[in-house]
Amino acid sequence: MSTQPQHRTQPQPQPQPLRVAVVVGSTREGRFAPVVTDWIKGHLDGRGDMNADVVDLAVTPLPTVLPPFGGPAAPGTEEALALVSPRLAAADAFVFVTPEYNHSFPASLKNAIDWHNEQWHAKPVGFVSYGGISGGLRAVEQLRLVMAELNATTIRNTVSLHQVWGLFDEDRVMKDPASDAAAKAMLDQLAWWAQALRDARNARPYAA
Repeated sequence: MSTQPQHRTQPQPQPQPLRVAVVVGSTREGRFAPVVTDWIKGHLDGRGDMNADVVDLAVTPLPTVLPPFGGPAAPGTEEALALVSPRLAAADAFVFVTPEYNHSFPASLKNAIDWHNEQWHAKPVGFVSYGGISGGLRAVEQLRLVMAELNATTIRNTVSLHQVWGLFDEDRVMKDPASDAAAKAMLDQLAWWAQALRDARNARPYAA
């Protein structure tokens, strides 16, 4: 009686967690951004497939004067960029936390975007916007155009917190189940795109 050789299935290695840079766009005094950021970071921390790195532009401010093309940057620029740029470069995906200022997004966020280029390439961006009746949606509309120019992929599903000041209790806990559901849906899409694009970048460097 002959016996067939046994073929054992080798366990597949688990992929490394995706690195998500949460970029906090508002630097205004008295901002509501920390409440929203803590909330979305809680969602990220609850996942096994993502690790969050909060890049708060109020904590790590960048210079507001860009250097001339081909010219030297102002003194202190390299030190400021060193606190932000490597973290953006290491990220597999981004979440922008942004309010809406005058039908657009904060100048501090645009400044951070403009200081960088290849750090955004072939990576997905999700949005958590907040504000009054519009929930920051017009800020997101404009950010989609900006990030497309920088070869980034923006996620269709967005998190828009309308009348945000009434959505959290006195302990800064979200009271709205629909907002939590929206956060999960956005992060699920972000994870899919982040994994797909990380695999693609590893297989072949992105050519801008």
